Amino acid sequence: MTQTIRTRFAPSPTGFMHIGNLRTALYSYLLAKHEDGQFVLRIEDTDQERYVEGATDAIYRALAQTGLEYDEGPDKDGGVGPYVQSERMKSGLYMDYAKKLIDKGEAYYCFCTPERLASLKSTTDADGNPFQAYDKHCLSLTKEEIEQHLANGDPFVIRLNIPNEGETSFHDEIYGDISFPNSELDDMILIKSDGFPTYNFANVIDDHLQGITHIVRGNEYLSSSPKYNRLYQAFGWDVPVYVHCPLITDENEKKLSKRSGHASYEDLIAQGFLPEAVLNYVALLGWSPTDNQEIFSLDELVKAFDYHRINKSKAVFDLTKMKWINGEHFKAMDPERFYQMAEPYLKDFVHGDYDYRVLSEMVRTRVLTFPEIKDQLDFIDVLPDYDAELYRHKKSKSNPEVALEVLTGVLPLLEEQEDYSNDALFALLKDYAVGHEQKNATVMWPVRVALSGKMSTPGGATQLLELLGKDESLRRIDRGISMLKDTLNQA
Repeated sequence: MTQTIRTRFAPSPTGFMHIGNLRTALYSYLLAKHEDGQFVLRIEDTDQERYVEGATDAIYRALAQTGLEYDEGPDKDGGVGPYVQSERMKSGLYMDYAKKLIDKGEAYYCFCTPERLASLKSTTDADGNPFQAYDKHCLSLTKEEIEQHLANGDPFVIRLNIPNEGETSFHDEIYGDISFPNSELDDMILIKSDGFPTYNFANVIDDHLQGITHIVRGNEYLSSSPKYNRLYQAFGWDVPVYVHCPLITDENEKKLSKRSGHASYEDLIAQGFLPEAVLNYVALLGWSPTDNQEIFSLDELVKAFDYHRINKSKAVFDLTKMKWINGEHFKAMDPERFYQMAEPYLKDFVHGDYDYRVLSEMVRTRVLTFPEIKDQLDFIDVLPDYDAELYRHKKSKSNPEVALEVLTGVLPLLEEQEDYSNDALFALLKDYAVGHEQKNATVMWPVRVALSGKMSTPGGATQLLELLGKDESLRRIDRGISMLKDTLNQA
């Protein structure tokens, strides 16, 4: 019988959804769904000191917005709940399992005071990170001494008993077989002095009891994996499949930070990115599809995802690339949905009696994020100051002299024109170009510059004429004529 794959996303509510957290959630989801497996959400809230108010809600919100629907979780009991660690604690679950390890000689009580621990010699782990190594002092306590400490109510922790000699090996699907000398592994704490389990201990217990078969996490946990394996071996449990993902860095190959402005999912949404575009880009941070496809829906990612194609090398967070992906999702969006999302930006940047749906469609394929709408439409409320050199355009065969001739020629025609619809205006200017043996672009370019004062606009000349209306359009063209006359007279 084929084993059903079960993965989990087990965030700690100690902050908002970091990009690395979101990638872990996504890869866990994709791994399970690609194989018709199950995706579990578990909230690991045992670190009470670092708990952040609102962080749990942010986790639910991010998963909902990105479409990462879990099969089991705090509000979807699959029979192996609770799915919040603090609720699982109430039954004494973690303490019971810690005591089982004590009975087997795989763990022990430690009553060392903070002062004694501080006096111990500092060392470094396998990754070169400093930590305070424990010297197994309390491992030699007699049964009577332990009972006396407990009877006195002395504070204690429970530690895993790792041998000083030999090595611990494990297999990772991405990094292969890895071994760590036991001398570099500290006797990690399983139960803290407040009675709460440590993250490292609780997630092993919960993963086993909830039937998790594959564990996806960042490669910063590689050095902790030998300790997890020691726990699985101590209990006599099957070790799950490990899938460690590469580090995500900024453009300078430094670890992402809050100051970088793109460290969390919430940051990116606030900057005007689409949830599906964020998810699309995050999928490519460490995973390579078999072809050159870069734009994916979630369903397409499920079909294409093969976790064996996760890379070992660092993944660089490229904001420029992400903006491009976001722009591609804008282009593929249903226009009405884009309008609903863009409307607050449109009404913040443009004031007046305009058809905002028309404005929305004008910018949808031209912007990469929602805030860029302002740069596209900032000329509508107020014509910006601009230089007459803007009328010079080689491809359109335009320059200030030609522009003045065109604007002077079309102004009376536009004054007489009653139908200010795009089609009627385009026919008018096209006829003018034919009658004066000029290219359409030679006529359209000066009109567009006069109306917008910009090199680039979301619509052509006749679209802007229709948008601004007759009175405002004529006023701006008249202003352009005056500016060109002044410029040429001073030349």
